[in-house]
Amino acid sequence: MIKTTKSLIYLMILALMLLATLPGWAQKKYVMVIHGGAGTILKANMTPAKEADYREALTLALKTGYDALKAGKSSMDAVEVTIHTMEDSPLFNAGKGAVFTHDGKNEMDAAMMDGKTQMAGAVAGVTTIRNPISAARAVMEKSEHVMMVGQGAEQFAKQAGLKIVPPSYFYTKDRWDGLQRAIKQDSVKAVLDHVSKKSNLLGIKNRDDKFGTVGAVALDQAGNLAAGTSTGGMTNKKYGRVGDAPIIGAGTYANNETAGISATGWGEFYIRNVVAYDISAMMEYKKMSLQDAAAAAIEKVGKMGGDGGLIALDRAGNVAMPFNTAGMYRGTVTEDGEIEVLIYK
Repeated sequence: MIKTTKSLIYLMILALMLLATLPGWAQKKYVMVIHGGAGTILKANMTPAKEADYREALTLALKTGYDALKAGKSSMDAVEVTIHTMEDSPLFNAGKGAVFTHDGKNEMDAAMMDGKTQMAGAVAGVTTIRNPISAARAVMEKSEHVMMVGQGAEQFAKQAGLKIVPPSYFYTKDRWDGLQRAIKQDSVKAVLDHVSKKSNLLGIKNRDDKFGTVGAVALDQAGNLAAGTSTGGMTNKKYGRVGDAPIIGAGTYANNETAGISATGWGEFYIRNVVAYDISAMMEYKKMSLQDAAAAAIEKVGKMGGDGGLIALDRAGNVAMPFNTAGMYRGTVTEDGEIEVLIYK
């Protein structure tokens, strides 16, 4: 009887080993997930060359982060260098590719959070810091504060030794042209609003003016999570508007006990729903899985009328990338270095 039991155990172990070799059986462990914005991203509207550019930029970001993690760097380091690549690319609404405000300026926001310590830093409305994500980290590590804004944040960044550039550095023709279109659309909408209350049905407002934020979440060899988000905000924004990206708990959050989260989309709805922290809270208090909590958070945003998506990664290496738009620039890399880049639904 004992021999029979041992034989059965051996057979079960052998069967499990064989199953583990089948595609899709073994659970992948992800060490990084990124996004480059969500919105009306349709293959029909994308040229092959432009799609190739986005895929190349997202792949570079993931490879940069993975190389840092593989070298034993912290999740904070990996998030920072990864977001640098996207801030330095004119393809994304962050850093060099930031959109313009109504007054023709580039005003950028960013945040970082350490899942191990729950320390966080953020900047908002900055115009001369080449890489706002580094300024956010500096606020966290070199001051007693969590958020700095405007000229004060720029002064602090300069004293912290970060690279300061003239505002003209951030100019790109595509973003400038986007501002002119948005201003024109607003003018047309204002006239229609005056004539008829039904103007909103005509679809004049370009909702994608609100998209394009970049973000990254990383899991390092020590098992620590970190999340970061960087954005140029909303095209044609006025009055010093600030979105969810630099708001800890809204667009950015990290906690080793739950997950790291970075959001992209219509910031006002993410702030009102406290989306990033809501995911963590659902995981902690309701014991929901990462995927279920992330999906529930996006569902809340949609029910309130908001658009966008998010990326999330937990300490076990599980990943979630839900969104309620036509597409979201996103990508993952596993602990074995397997990179996957996705754009469409």
